Amino acid sequence: MSETSETFDPALTPSADAAPGTATALGPDAAEPDPRRWWSLVIIALAQLMIVLDITVVTIALPSAQADLHIAPADKQWVMTAYTLAFGGLLLLGGKIVDFVGRKNTLIIGLIGFAGASALGGASVTGGMLFGARAVQGTFGALLAPAALSLLTTTFTDPNERAKAFGVFGAIAGAGSAIGLILGGVITNYLTWRWTMYVNVIIAIIAVVGAVALVVDRAPRHAVRVDYLGTVLGCGGLLALVYGFTKAASDGWTNSTTLTLFAVAIVALALFAVVENHVSAPLLPPHIVAERNRGGSFALMALAALSMFGVFLFLTYYLQGIKGYSALRTGFAFLPMSATLIFVSVGIAARLLTKLPPRMLLVPGMLIAACGMAWMTRISVGGSYAAEVLPAEILLGIGFGLTFMPVFATATSGVAPQDAGVTSATLNTSQQVGGSIGTALLNTIAVSASASYIVSHRLPPAAVAQNPATEKTLSYQALLGEAQAQVHGYVLATWAAVGFLVLAAIVGGVLINAGPMSEENIQAGMGGGG
Repeated sequence: MSETSETFDPALTPSADAAPGTATALGPDAAEPDPRRWWSLVIIALAQLMIVLDITVVTIALPSAQADLHIAPADKQWVMTAYTLAFGGLLLLGGKIVDFVGRKNTLIIGLIGFAGASALGGASVTGGMLFGARAVQGTFGALLAPAALSLLTTTFTDPNERAKAFGVFGAIAGAGSAIGLILGGVITNYLTWRWTMYVNVIIAIIAVVGAVALVVDRAPRHAVRVDYLGTVLGCGGLLALVYGFTKAASDGWTNSTTLTLFAVAIVALALFAVVENHVSAPLLPPHIVAERNRGGSFALMALAALSMFGVFLFLTYYLQGIKGYSALRTGFAFLPMSATLIFVSVGIAARLLTKLPPRMLLVPGMLIAACGMAWMTRISVGGSYAAEVLPAEILLGIGFGLTFMPVFATATSGVAPQDAGVTSATLNTSQQVGGSIGTALLNTIAVSASASYIVSHRLPPAAVAQNPATEKTLSYQALLGEAQAQVHGYVLATWAAVGFLVLAAIVGGVLINAGPMSEENIQAGMGGGG
């Protein structure tokens, strides 16, 4: 056994949470159905909803939080990336902790930790305090997600009931984002951005009480080996990469600190790949990634998320900062894309996937999304939502709707039972890590482009134009120029996102060659899309 892994071996005795008369040594399928299983689904769904809501709720509230805490433009992306990086980077480790600590115990710990981090975030007095709270949220989210999914699998033993439960779980994963957009707008508009954090405390308290009273952990805990070195190298390398993009925005691409961070990221991630091929219990088993269709699915998901997360951030700032939308109106402005994505994914892609190979859906999907992103580059200071934003949202919804279902189904198709959990976690990790890198990279491009525009047009520095003490003394032309500089940055970053979506289409077309999917694989795709 490698020196980088350590074995935990808890006593494999019947759990106190086991149903009376149930032998925990037996698999969950051999146990009698839990009479409280549908109430357990409510609690599990509530935990999943909290995770999904958190990203979109905070996105809508971010402009208000940035103004309140005086967060620099180059640093605002940390509100998003601190969460997604911790969540995605620790998700595989979280799955191992679930096996060691127990599903119910991990769910409760995750809920309490998430609530505590949310309370800290809501009370933030500096940007750094908010970034730290978001990172802690992501850490406990990495415990919550695998615990919820594992409990769902072990609680529902009948195949038909399990399919219904996964349907509910998948619907929450899909609709949660749309709910978050509206909820974020309502909270920010009528309360304060801080309540987008505090609302998690309320949800978590209800979920903890329900978990203690209703959720039963019917599966035994297992001995697990933790790949500490792989965890440190993987997470450390990603953190250095994201921080490098941030420093590039503020200090320049050739700054010594920026270059050092990129070098550390390359070395750490290269060592991570080497370590994973040599340890006995790797954090990311190489054979999971090496299979052609799964590897292609992971790469495509990372590229799609890289493009999507960053542009959503820009669109929020464009609607609120340039067009003057309220947080609530901004939330509603995003709805056409969310509604289209859900309709196309469930109503069209899921049906065509049994008749067509996945790449016949996801390659056109990525190209349609690229067209939508290209349309988004038409935004201007004086443009209209109906002409410049709405058509782009519809195209993006169609494109991502055609893509996500086939990607999830392809990644989980033909996976050995012992690899099912790590495969699903790896796909979600690809999504979160891709989103983290994309938000940091595209924000860096936007901030750098805006700064260059300001210099070339001899405009007042952004810090002066955005300062309430000096804003009123600036001429209309100067303020218009500042707005044009911001839009110029958004447009260039969006063009970069177009390129990544085209690359995703190429990756999907070259690597993914699976045939039409079975209904079972499609159902797994619907449940695994959190």
